[in-house]
Amino acid sequence: MADPGNRVRIAATDCLTPFGDAAATLAALLRGERALKRVPVLGREGGDLVPLALIEGRALDESEPPEWLSPLSRLARSIPGEGWGSARRPIFVTGSNFGVGALYAYRRSLAAVTQGTASAAGLEPPKEDFLKWGDPGACVARLAREFGWGSQVTVFSHACVSAHLGLLQATRALEAGLADEALVFTFDFLSPFVAGGFHALKILNGEWPAPYENRPTGAIGLGDGAAYAVLGKGKGDLCLAAQNLHNEMYHVTGNRPDGSGFAACLEPIVAAAKGRRVWMKGHGTGTLEAGRLEAGALAQAFGEAPLVGWKGSLGHTLGSCGVVELSLAAQAIRVGRTPGTVGSRAPALAGAVAFDAFDNRSFDAVVCASNAFGGSHAAFLLAHA
Repeated sequence: MADPGNRVRIAATDCLTPFGDAAATLAALLRGERALKRVPVLGREGGDLVPLALIEGRALDESEPPEWLSPLSRLARSIPGEGWGSARRPIFVTGSNFGVGALYAYRRSLAAVTQGTASAAGLEPPKEDFLKWGDPGACVARLAREFGWGSQVTVFSHACVSAHLGLLQATRALEAGLADEALVFTFDFLSPFVAGGFHALKILNGEWPAPYENRPTGAIGLGDGAAYAVLGKGKGDLCLAAQNLHNEMYHVTGNRPDGSGFAACLEPIVAAAKGRRVWMKGHGTGTLEAGRLEAGALAQAFGEAPLVGWKGSLGHTLGSCGVVELSLAAQAIRVGRTPGTVGSRAPALAGAVAFDAFDNRSFDAVVCASNAFGGSHAAFLLAHA
C-alpha cells in the first residue's frame, strides 16, 4: 500500500467562471443562481437563442486579440510559485476549443470581404493574426510567451475528459520523480463555431439544461471556463486518492446502451472509496440518455450517496470541466457546503440526486466524474490529505 503521506496533493487550485473565482462561483451556486443567459447562437450573425454563460463583458464573437485573453492572464498570474515550464515544474495544458473560434472568424470575415458584404454585416476585414490562434499548438505557444512560461509545456485535448488527462499525466510525472510540482492549466471559451456545432446536434436548443431531471426533452448549456491545479507531494489539505479513465471505443458520440463504460471507469474509484462516506459531483450536462446511464452507474457504485451537477448553472465548460469542477469541489469541502443541482427538480432520472444544497462536513471525500463523446469516461476521488 502506498504511503498516504506521499500521495499527490492539491497544493493550490482556482477557477474562472462568469461568476468569478472559485469562492465567488461556489457562493453563487449555493444561492441557486444561474449564469446561463439566452444568447443568439451565432453571435452578431444571429440565430436561435440558446443558453450560454459568458465571462462578464465578453461577446460571443471572436476578436483580435481575444477578449478572453485578459481574464485568462489574470488567472495565470495568480498561480503561486515560480519557474513554471521548467524541467522540474512542467505544465499540462488542456481544453477542447483552444483557438478554433479564431479560424471560424477568419473564414467568415474573408468570405464577407470577398462577397462585398463585410461592412453591411458589421464584420472587420480578415486579419492574418486570427490564424495565429487557430490551432492548439500555436494558441498555447502564444499563451506561454504571454505568461512567461518555459518550454516544458504539454498539450492534451480529448473532448470533455481533457482536464482529467492533464491531472493523470501530472500525477504520473510526480510519482515517477520527474517533477517537484506540476501545473494543470485548462481553458475553454465559447465562439459561434463551438455553439453552432452543438446547436446542429439539437442538444443545445432553446431550453434550459436540467441535469438528472426526468423530463421529455434533454438540453444542455455551454459556458466559458478556465482553471488551474498545482499538484505536488509536500503540501495541500486535499489529495487525489484515486484516478481512472476508460474509453468504450463504441460510437462517435454515444455510449454502450447498457452503461457498462460508466461502471468500468468507476471500479477503481469504488475500491479506493471503500469505508468512506462520499458525495458525488457528476458530469450532468442535461442530456437524457447519458444522464440516465451516468446517474444509474453512480447509484449502483455508491448507493444513496448524494449526487449533484452544476452545469445547469455554469453551462458545460467542455474540455475544462474536470479542473473547473475540481476547484469548486475543493472549495465546497473547505466551506462545508455542497451546492445542489441548480436548474433541476424531481423526479430524477436515477439515484439520489440532491436538488438542494447540503452540509458536507460529515463526508470523507467526493467522487468527481466527467464523460465525453464516444464513450470516454474519467473519474477521481478527492479526499482529505
